[in-house]
Parts: sequence; structure tokens; C-alpha cells
Amino acid sequence: MTSVTTALDVLVIQKEDTWDQCNWIVPLSKAIEGLTAEQAAWIPPSGGLSIWQLVNHMYYYNERILERLQGHAPSVPAAESNEATFGKPGDPLDQIGWSQLVERTTKLAEQLHDNLVTLQVSRLEEAYLDSEQNWAQTLARWVLHDAYHAGQIVLLRRQQGSWNIIF
Repeated sequence: MTSVTTALDVLVIQKEDTWDQCNWIVPLSKAIEGLTAEQAAWIPPSGGLSIWQLVNHMYYYNERILERLQGHAPSVPAAESNEATFGKPGDPLDQIGWSQLVERTTKLAEQLHDNLVTLQVSRLEEAYLDSEQNWAQTLARWVLHDAYHAGQIVLLRRQQGSWNIIF
């Protein structure tokens, strides 16, 4: 008997691959593994964002999507702009602050996974907020968003010379 792969199954696989499964792309958990606060706060000489800022940004959006998946209004007010979600570059001397962000990000990723695997397939066709998108479209784009930023983190680590993870 052949099993049918649903759209929800695909979303779960993609979320696992973007968080902690080493398949075709580097998952976020590996991209931030072993980073110090100094490395996370580093900004390329040409300018841009730090890894810390990228993780802040993903955390902001992931927290909001989780709360909405759970049927709650987001507990954090809407940001003034997308740029505001990145926050400050981070303090290279604040190892505790960086470690706490990594721990919160890990816990949030686990909660998101748990909510996805228990989501009713029928919910994917429901409207997402008051937009013309449904949950399936929103979640598909959200997974790509995390994959994109994990790739940026790997690139930043390569630029700073801190990428030595091989899997």
C-alpha cells in the first residue's frame, strides 16, 4: 500500500530541513552551532547585518507565526518596519545574551515543529488573517524565509573564517 504525501507532510519535511536535518541545505541549528557572541555580532567590513541580527529577525517572525498557529494574537506588537525586526548588531562581549537567544530560538523551533505535526490538514486551506493567502501559502513562504536567512548566516561565517562545519 502506498502512502500519500500531503501538503502538510511537505511543510513538516521542509521545516525539519531548515531547522536541524542536514540534507540539501545547511539547517539553521547547524548554521549557528558553536558561534561565540563576538562572531554573532560581527559585521562584514563592507557593511550589512550581523548573524545576531538575522537570528533576531527570524525569531520575531517565527514567534508571531507560532502564536497565530496556536490561535493567539501575537504577544509582541507589530514592528514599525521589517528593518526594525533585526535590532542591534549584538554585543560581542555578551556571551550570555547570545546563548539565551540561541536557546530561545531552539525552543521556538521545537514548538513550531510540534504545532506543525499536529496541525489539521484542512487548516491549510483556511484564510491567513484577512489576507488573500491561506495558511498553506503563508507557511510555505515562511519555511523559505528561514532557509534564506540560514544561508546568509553560513555566508557570513565563511567571510569571517568561522565556518568549519562539515556534515
